[in-house]
Amino acid sequence: MPIRYEHSIRIKVIVFRVGKGILLLCPKRNDSEESIDLSHFVHRVPIEAYFGDGMDMVTAEDVKQAQQAWGEGVVEIATAHSTGMDYVGRARLHVEALYAYDLGPVLFKPTFAVKQQFRPTFEGALSYFVAENGACPEDNGFAIQGWTKVRFENDDIVINGTSAMVMGNYFFTPPEGDEVKVEFSFGYIADSAGALRIHLHHSSIPARID
Repeated sequence: MPIRYEHSIRIKVIVFRVGKGILLLCPKRNDSEESIDLSHFVHRVPIEAYFGDGMDMVTAEDVKQAQQAWGEGVVEIATAHSTGMDYVGRARLHVEALYAYDLGPVLFKPTFAVKQQFRPTFEGALSYFVAENGACPEDNGFAIQGWTKVRFENDDIVINGTSAMVMGNYFFTPPEGDEVKVEFSFGYIADSAGALRIHLHHSSIPARID
């Protein structure tokens, strides 16, 4: 996937990752549609030079660990609710730690959100999980439904430097024991500490064809 990068002399380039390096292509000037021959400008640089010192690339294992943290967080919220503990505080920590609302836009479409389908704000996300702040009156508190386990089955993971996308199914186990299957797409970005944070989360019940 191309990444936009602007050279210091105000010439746009498109950056493609190639193996362990980056291929830089410069198709035209910033202020003109005139085509220019910059074949001499095409070169490779180490990928570390693009992402900066100390910023590790995301791995598939990082994504799986982030998914595990999300699932365990939902179960912990449910447990806190059922045992009379501070489940709202636990949910707030869940959203703060795992979502990227403090870093930029977050695209969040929860499974059962209908009237307010999208949750671009922290409070909207928190409402979906515990329904305690009045931000979205339709919410029933997804994370306080007694879930005892969450497991992920990934269809595929796409890594792009310090970001990643993953799609698949996750399964929620209620107190009765029968799993609920839900489809998901997650997008992750690494924060300044290298932790993966969710900036895209789409969740839906599988379609049924009668």
